[in-house]
Amino acid sequence: MRDELAFVERLRNDLRSVRWPEPAVLRARARRRRHRAVVGAAVAVLVLAGVPTMAGIRLVAPPASAPQPQPSPYAEIPHEALVQPEALTTRTDPPLGQAGLGEPVQVDYLVQVCLEEQGRTANWDTSRYSRSQTLLRANDDGSPRLAELAFRQDVYRIAAERVAEFFVRLDALLAPCANWRSTGEVAWGERLARAEADHRWEVVDRDFAGDEAMLIRHTVTVTRHLDTGPSRETAPPETTAVLRVGDLVTVLTLGADGTEPELRRVAAIAAGRLCVAANPAC
Repeated sequence: MRDELAFVERLRNDLRSVRWPEPAVLRARARRRRHRAVVGAAVAVLVLAGVPTMAGIRLVAPPASAPQPQPSPYAEIPHEALVQPEALTTRTDPPLGQAGLGEPVQVDYLVQVCLEEQGRTANWDTSRYSRSQTLLRANDDGSPRLAELAFRQDVYRIAAERVAEFFVRLDALLAPCANWRSTGEVAWGERLARAEADHRWEVVDRDFAGDEAMLIRHTVTVTRHLDTGPSRETAPPETTAVLRVGDLVTVLTLGADGTEPELRRVAAIAAGRLCVAANPAC
């Protein structure tokens, strides 16, 4: 108890010797400390919120968009990458389609026949993945009739080191078939007949959709009956659109009543649809 009293007495004597500032000085220090505390709290809030300020003006930073994942060059081609039936001007039945692996990128089967008859090899590119669809014209009245093609699309994913020069190789394949005479049996009336026909493939437009594009017109100029001599009326030309978006190449054809302006329109839609699966993305 005596020790505690001695400690209290020493503490009292020490406090007497302390020189306290004037009250006005103490109040000024208190104001400065409160100001620093308020500013510090505001800075802490701004740091946590990530919102910069300058001279009392609040600068709102734009929201950072999350990076979109790039489609893999080894990914399958989803159905969403294909042209949808509602994009066509004619009503169709539900799509008929299939997916493939390691399929050749074939633009026109007759081009392959033309090259083989000349002793050439049709070196079509081989795709990693492919997806195709066929849309038949809807039979609204339900009457029995032959199915009519409305639209056909094939999509191929090609290795990056090959796809860049795809159209160069396609031009090389088409060049020997610019003018080609075929001979064989064809349907002539209700019978088969030996006939010959003059074919012509020409590129009538380029770069109208996607990264690259080509509009190929195939015309049969004349068909002659080799046994009786008469010729048959020239068939309407068939046009094929081929376009590329990233590592995807698609081949598009319309039905017999399709026009080239309509095919260009559908090709532009196809290019936009391919963006969801192309590598690099659009």
